[in-house]
Amino acid sequence: MTTRAFRAIDRFHSVHPWDHNAHYHPWLMRQIPRRFDRALDVGSGSGDLARLLATRATVVRGLDADRAIVEKARERTDPAVPVTFTVADAPTGIPPGPYDVITCVATLHHLPSFTEALTHLRRHLAPGGTLVVVGVARAASPGDHLLGAAAIPLNIAMAWIKNKGRRVPRPDSMTAPTRPAAMSFAEIAREARRVLPGARLRRRLFWRYTLVWHQRPTAARTHRPRVVR
Repeated sequence: MTTRAFRAIDRFHSVHPWDHNAHYHPWLMRQIPRRFDRALDVGSGSGDLARLLATRATVVRGLDADRAIVEKARERTDPAVPVTFTVADAPTGIPPGPYDVITCVATLHHLPSFTEALTHLRRHLAPGGTLVVVGVARAASPGDHLLGAAAIPLNIAMAWIKNKGRRVPRPDSMTAPTRPAAMSFAEIAREARRVLPGARLRRRLFWRYTLVWHQRPTAARTHRPRVVR
C-alpha cells in the first residue's frame, strides 16, 4: 500500500476512528481456556483486553510502558475486578510468572528485539500455557499488498457502521504512541517458529497478523532460554 493511501486512511480515521486491535479480542478469547489462574497482557493500553481476560482468570496483570495510558486503565477498572496494571518496559519489566495465558496485541513491533521479546514471553509461560499475539507487520510481498488493498473498503465500512456515520472522538485505547512495523510477515513467521516451534501464524485483515503457541505441559519452569524440540 502506498504512503498516500495510508495518509488518506489516517485522515478518515481521525474523523471516524475505530479500534482495529479490539476487533480481534473476540477471536483472541476463543484461543484460550474458559477458566484459568493467571494471565498477563503485555502492552495493555487502556485495559480493555485485561478486563476481558478477568472474566475468565483469577488474576490478571497488565503491563505498559506508557504511564498516561496506564493511569487511564486504572481509572476505568472497577476495584473489584482482579486486574493490576504496572508501568514498565517489556519484556524486561514483566512481573514474575508463570502465567497460564499471555496476550500481546500490537506491541511486539514497538520492542527493541522481536526475538528477545518472544524468548522472554516463552520463559514466563506456565507449562501447558497459551501465548496469543495480534501483531503488526510491514507489507512486503504481493500477498501482503493484496490483503492490505482488500482491507481498505472493509475498513471504511467498519468505521462507518461502528460510528453510525458520525464524527466521534478517538477512544482511549487509540491514544498511546504508535510506530510502524519494521519486520515483514515472512520474517516474523520465520523467527517466531525458530523460537516457538509449532507456533501457528496467519496474515489477517486490517494490517494485522496472529500467532498462537502452546507451551508443552511437561516443560520445566525455567528462566534459561532453550529451544523446544
